[in-house]
Amino acid sequence: MHVGHLLTRAALRHPDRPAWIQGDTVIPFREAEARVNRLAHALRGMGGQPGDRVAMLLPNCYQGLETILAPMKAGMAVVPMNVRLHPAEHEYMINDSGATILVYGAEFIEHLAPVRKNLQTVKHFVCVGGDAGDPGYEPALHGQPDTPPDVRIEPDDLAWLFYTSGTTGHPKGAMLTHRNLLTMVEQFLLDINPARPTDVLLHAAAITHGSGLSLFHHVGRGAANAFPDTRAFDPPRIFAAIQRHRVTTLFLVPTMIHMLTTHPDRARYDLSSLHTIFYGGAPMYVEQLLEALGAFGPIFVQLFAQGEAPMTCTTLPKEEHLAGDDPVKLRRLASAGREVTGVRVRVVDGADRDVPAGEMGEIVVRSDLVMKGYWQKPEATAETLRGGWLHTGDIGCVDADGYVYITDRKKDMIISGGSNIYPREIEEVICAHPAVLEVAVIGVPDEKWGETVKALVVPRPGAQVTEADIIEHCQRGLASYKKPHSVELLPALPKNAYGKILKRELRDRYWTGRARKI
Repeated sequence: MHVGHLLTRAALRHPDRPAWIQGDTVIPFREAEARVNRLAHALRGMGGQPGDRVAMLLPNCYQGLETILAPMKAGMAVVPMNVRLHPAEHEYMINDSGATILVYGAEFIEHLAPVRKNLQTVKHFVCVGGDAGDPGYEPALHGQPDTPPDVRIEPDDLAWLFYTSGTTGHPKGAMLTHRNLLTMVEQFLLDINPARPTDVLLHAAAITHGSGLSLFHHVGRGAANAFPDTRAFDPPRIFAAIQRHRVTTLFLVPTMIHMLTTHPDRARYDLSSLHTIFYGGAPMYVEQLLEALGAFGPIFVQLFAQGEAPMTCTTLPKEEHLAGDDPVKLRRLASAGREVTGVRVRVVDGADRDVPAGEMGEIVVRSDLVMKGYWQKPEATAETLRGGWLHTGDIGCVDADGYVYITDRKKDMIISGGSNIYPREIEEVICAHPAVLEVAVIGVPDEKWGETVKALVVPRPGAQVTEADIIEHCQRGLASYKKPHSVELLPALPKNAYGKILKRELRDRYWTGRARKI
């Protein structure tokens, strides 16, 4: 079994149901299967061999979904790249992966121009939606067979080379195999999102990341994949797409949910078709989650994972978002839920020994979900997968009932006067202030304490709030040593393409030029 067969299976069972929906274009599963097979044969015709890599630089579009699936049917692997990165970052990923084929959008012709001559391994360029002197995407499909290539694909063959966000140094390519992705599909359908053929998944987040990984279990169920009429995350256009296509399902990061929740145009649209929003990738503060539940109802499912173990390590299901006034259930809204079927989660100390329930340590994961390793980085692979467990780099605890609480990334923890301070705890308190829209808490240098707590706050539109207001608010809910020593009001917080707040950028202003950088 391999991932590409999910589409073949869906085309047999649901040939006339819509597979791709984009604007007025509706492509049924029968045609989607034929198009993906044609592209797979085209890649083979360009000299692509089993095990080769195909790089992809495309915005959210149905051709992007086809470019994800076709290499997998051809025994090759796809390398989807975040479209918002710098050309030099794309150059690094393409060269590091050794990709022999690059499928790119016409809007990136000028973007690629300064680095194109440096792409050492690319032998063929395929352009979607324009004439750049390279073969066009649609012409490449012409005359190719409609049936899948006759290629032997093993479960542990590479399917998706997932480049991490690269918060320190160059990103690493997590090798996701067919076994990894099919495990993810099974866990989604069993514990997180049992999709139906009548569902419509809207790709409002990037298909190079979580939304693209959500493709597979929807294809497996014969459900449609739709796109909004926007390349940016524009809430009114997201609402319009939900209404137009009767969208049932979304994957979003918490920042995106908060943008939809707080947007004044939300009430103008019919969003009643939505029954599931699964979310992850960053902390979802309880105050913001309760606000979202009030706006959209009990349609939320939380998941915890990372590129090295995609999407389905733990989950907090819909029914557990119905907390009411129950203090235990309210507390659990701050958790990432419990491990899904087929995954083991532990919390360990620096010597990889289990810590007692409720005590902080590093979260480690074991499952067929976990990557094969990092591409051409044996030392990093050995360190991250030591003892057979994926060391996530996330700090947290597991309570006596198995609920996983993720406090922070290791690198985000603040050590002030020898005390460990976890920013998320402070951010949860600050988010409860009615004038606060967003917040990020970081450690900044301090001669006496080593570092102290600083809160960077984005006020809600029209709200008035001061540094003193925030500090006074924190004094009522935090121990004295945890409260911010300073607060800065900002118009916005820097985020990456996936909506994660870039704390490194915020910290760099304070730590640049110092011997120690957090």
